[in-house]
Amino acid sequence: VQLQASGGGLVQAGGSLRLSCVASGNVFRVNRMGWYRQPPGNQREFVASWISGGNINYADSVKARFTISRDDAKNTVYLQMNSLKPEDTGLYYCGAGDSARNYWGQGTQVTVSS
Repeated sequence: VQLQASGGGLVQAGGSLRLSCVASGNVFRVNRMGWYRQPPGNQREFVASWISGGNINYADSVKARFTISRDDAKNTVYLQMNSLKPEDTGLYYCGAGDSARNYWGQGTQVTVSS
């Protein structure tokens, strides 16, 4: 499975961005997808995930501001980010998994200015 993330950029605090992640390859085996981020100088952290069966989870820090969604026809998962804060700055990664392993795409940079 290959993942291609896009949509990052520079935005002022309070603004919005939508990230996209297109999956290709053996996508029929994927049973979970999600977004993670790595703030400057920190480790990668969980942001949001979708698990087969409709289970959606968010990090407490992004609840009510971020929304994860999927378009199965396009093999794409989105992350709509509203009310962005400077602490949301980081390199955002798309991840996916099947019964065998996890997969990672390249990151897309999100920078929120105050």
